[in-house]
Amino acid sequence: MNSTGGWAPAVWRERGDPLLAPTGSGPLDRLRVAVKDLFAVGGYRIGAGNPRWLAEAPVEPADAQAVRALRAAGAAIVGIAQTDELAFSLSGVNVHYGTPPNPAAPDRVTGGSSSGPASAVAAGQADVGLGTDTAGSIRVPASVCGLYGLRPTHGAVAVGGVLGLAPSFDTVGWLTADPGLLRAVGEILLPAGSSGSAGPAGTAGSVARLLVAVHPPEEAVCSLADALGAELDLGPLRELDDVPRLLAAFRAVQAAEAWRLHGAWITAHPGALGADVEARFRFGAEVDADVERDARREIAAGRERLLDRLGTDAWLALPAAGGPGHLRRSGTGDRDAWRMATLGWTVMASAYGLPSCVVPDRMTQGGDPLPAAAGSPRRPVGPAPVGLALVGPPGADRVLLDAAVAAAGTAAS
Repeated sequence: MNSTGGWAPAVWRERGDPLLAPTGSGPLDRLRVAVKDLFAVGGYRIGAGNPRWLAEAPVEPADAQAVRALRAAGAAIVGIAQTDELAFSLSGVNVHYGTPPNPAAPDRVTGGSSSGPASAVAAGQADVGLGTDTAGSIRVPASVCGLYGLRPTHGAVAVGGVLGLAPSFDTVGWLTADPGLLRAVGEILLPAGSSGSAGPAGTAGSVARLLVAVHPPEEAVCSLADALGAELDLGPLRELDDVPRLLAAFRAVQAAEAWRLHGAWITAHPGALGADVEARFRFGAEVDADVERDARREIAAGRERLLDRLGTDAWLALPAAGGPGHLRRSGTGDRDAWRMATLGWTVMASAYGLPSCVVPDRMTQGGDPLPAAAGSPRRPVGPAPVGLALVGPPGADRVLLDAAVAAAGTAAS
């Protein structure tokens, strides 16, 4: 079977049982993967969350490198899952295919742009969501769906066969409901020889300090520091003062690169994209060479300062998003405000190419009652998950994955 059938088209573009069988056997035997619709899947088109793109796309002759590696390790591809259009959004709202359900918070979005994979994993329809993260597209869905997720060090995981957005920042990442599985996928996709143990402090690749962004620190941060034998650094995180300039520089470079990749197609297909997504692309057309050069210098200088602060044994502990996912019925203004708040937390790892692992933190309290149909009582908004993002120095991917397992252990105890 290779159609959506009884499956929600807001989650799946193609669905099978499986869609593609494993090509080998290994540590991922019997596991199901939902692949974001930016990856080449042999025998299918890349749809990129847009029906006109899909209609013109060629059939892919082979799998993307990451898809091929997972299948060789025993995983089956159970479907091609939806994405925000051309991956240029963080909400998970797609004007063509709809908004995927968030089983962890039904009144709220899944986050994006790896929205379909996140929804599938949160619903138990897949074990692994394979996606991409440029500005937060793994970390944000993980946070607001109560999942684990890894954005690797930029360049650590092969991007061959993946439709790009902004190559200076694009990464291949993944989501799971289980931290051990998050780590198992890392053993397949991450290069051999990257950092090792997460503790005790003082060993190679360990973490000695957690630099805390929010005061007082959440209970989950304190418990994780205890589990890792790490000191909590509660001093001012002055790098946060750089965020407004950094975010402006990041958005300029991201948009300029996105326009270079896709501007010709957008120009040739007026009205094919949702208005908000098209506006982000068209901003890139206005970024001239001098602005882009200065923005890259700003990013490089900020990266040097942060890496000097982190050294080899300190991590950042940050909110993974600007709160729980926004309400599904939010208007454009509220969505944009949530997006900008979220980018303020995700931009350091995005712009500086750093690995970041998201672990479930806590459930927020319910929000204001939702407006109801005429004559019906107002319905309160239920609790919603938020995640904690750990950001390490380049190459600390495996250490972060170990920390995710440790975090789960502290939560269970």
